[in-house]
Amino acid sequence: MSNPVFSNSDIFGDPRERAKARKGAGTATAPSPYGQQAAYGNAPVDAASLNQLYEAPAATTVQTGRMTYDDVIMKTGGLLALLVVVGAATWMIAPGLFFVGAIVGLVLGLVNAFKKNPSPALIVAYTVAEGVFLGGISAIYESRYDGVVGQAVLATLAVFGAALFLFRSGKVRVTPKFTRFLIVAMVGYLAYSLINVVLMLVGVGGGEFGPLRSGALGIGVGLLAVGLASMSLIMDFDSIKRGVEQGVPAKFAWSAAFGLIVTLVWLYLELLRLLSILRGD
Repeated sequence: MSNPVFSNSDIFGDPRERAKARKGAGTATAPSPYGQQAAYGNAPVDAASLNQLYEAPAATTVQTGRMTYDDVIMKTGGLLALLVVVGAATWMIAPGLFFVGAIVGLVLGLVNAFKKNPSPALIVAYTVAEGVFLGGISAIYESRYDGVVGQAVLATLAVFGAALFLFRSGKVRVTPKFTRFLIVAMVGYLAYSLINVVLMLVGVGGGEFGPLRSGALGIGVGLLAVGLASMSLIMDFDSIKRGVEQGVPAKFAWSAAFGLIVTLVWLYLELLRLLSILRGD
């Protein structure tokens, strides 16, 4: 999986991959503890009890303590609202704090990504840090390219909607080939970006975004990065869908919301940079 929030989780991972891993290790495949009824043994049940059970309404996912799409939507919406509020405040009061937000956000992002159980407090703290970072960096971009932030926000919403439509319609499916391509492409893009940063630090080449992210080459790489972020969103949707279908505990809605926030932040930054390159040229 591309997003470490989902790829490092036994909850959201592909059960087929876990089964292969257990088989390769020579261990028996245990049934999933989620989404199954408990066994009650061979205790006798009278006809009245059976009839009562039959006529009773089915338990909802809320009553059984399982994650639902509504849980994920509500928590993602709440985190996005917090992100926007903190970002707007940072933009108006202290945009220079973006560097602090970037460092704190990176540390908290890694901590949350590798935690086996979600921590709402740490996820909220990460969102606040990312709000400080995005608010500050957006103010800087806006001062150089008037109107670019609004364009980037609208483009992010459009790409998110398109990715969700393609996933829900079944036009794009997450297959093993899809996953392998995305992982290889993202590793290559990460290496390319690191090389660009090193060249900027040693003073090789020019351009505001580095020698490998300027001009026509920068536009091409930017489009590739937006495509990778879009594919990552589709994989996030697939992971959440598996989690809901497998009946994972409700607390993991926080993990799902955090994973979506991470991908959306990445997508927004790539679109902001791409639009700035186009405006600069």
